[in-house]
Amino acid sequence: MAEEQKKANKQKKKKQGFLGPRKRITLVQRLFFVQQLEIMVRTGFSLAKALETINLQVEHEGFRKTIQEMREDVEKGTPLSKAAGKHPKTFSETFVSMLEAGEASGKLDEVLRRLSIQLKKSHELRAKVKNALTYPAIVTIAMVAIGIAMVIFVLPNITSLYTDAQADLPLPTRVLIGLTDFMSTYLIYVIIAVALVIFLLARYLKTVKGKRQYHALLLKIPIVSPIIKKVNLANFTRSLSSLLKTDIPIVETFLIISRASKNVIYKDYLKQSAEELKKGISVRETLEKNPDLFPPLITQIINIGEESGTLDTTSEDMANFYEEEVSNTMENLAAVIEPVLMLVIGVAVGAVALAVIMPIYSLVGQI
Repeated sequence: MAEEQKKANKQKKKKQGFLGPRKRITLVQRLFFVQQLEIMVRTGFSLAKALETINLQVEHEGFRKTIQEMREDVEKGTPLSKAAGKHPKTFSETFVSMLEAGEASGKLDEVLRRLSIQLKKSHELRAKVKNALTYPAIVTIAMVAIGIAMVIFVLPNITSLYTDAQADLPLPTRVLIGLTDFMSTYLIYVIIAVALVIFLLARYLKTVKGKRQYHALLLKIPIVSPIIKKVNLANFTRSLSSLLKTDIPIVETFLIISRASKNVIYKDYLKQSAEELKKGISVRETLEKNPDLFPPLITQIINIGEESGTLDTTSEDMANFYEEEVSNTMENLAAVIEPVLMLVIGVAVGAVALAVIMPIYSLVGQI
């Protein structure tokens, strides 16, 4: 009986993991949690009561379970930061460190407000990047799908007329016929090959070496590189400001930002910078060693902040600046990409039309 109960519980956990708790907790859901918690703490709610109240409003099953476990820990006397630290997939190290600093200083409501602002800014930044890339992605996918359908279903009917005519065909037409014959004959093998390449590439990019090479490549691509740098600099300065305002030491701040960084190149350099800061080197001196990642503008502003003792506020100003830069870049991106896509579509359509029309003139000339 006990064995059957264990098996039933195991199957239930698997089912819940697939349908519920393992579903990703979004940034918007975490933002809602922090905003509600900040309001309740500021208005005098106890942490346990605040967590219980928020839990009633959360729809995500996995998040509800996390908040419930945090409430139980808080009721037992566990600090909120340690209760949140037990759920690293939901709450980042930056989040937990700021909570810990807020508890130590007695300013938890203020720290929660800063976390709310940081999460809101991150959400706005991601939304702008996502919205700007959605249109080009849809057009590209549609263009590829229509092109494949034309090659497989439409063009063979046209090119077969020229093949039956036994005429000397121009090079563009011969290339088009060869392409349609190849796709008609080996389509399944092409699909398998492409799927295999994508699978192997995805596996390789999950390795440390593959991820590092991929991120380094992104930082060298002309149009992509400036966007990635601005996003990383916006995240760096926003996190730097938030952590410093909660009185976390500069070395620990750099280590936390390094571990939270999504780009491996920035992650490694910030970790290296933290080691140099331990030796007494200033933030400006360590960052200006790599102007490709940290341009002179940011190092000079940071230098002013260090010398005046206002690094937290100057970092916030830089965060606002780079977030605005990303916003402007994303708004202009569609205007840059759209003509390029139209040019590619025009060239492709023109090439097909040329390959189809040229034999007609050749056949007319032979009559």
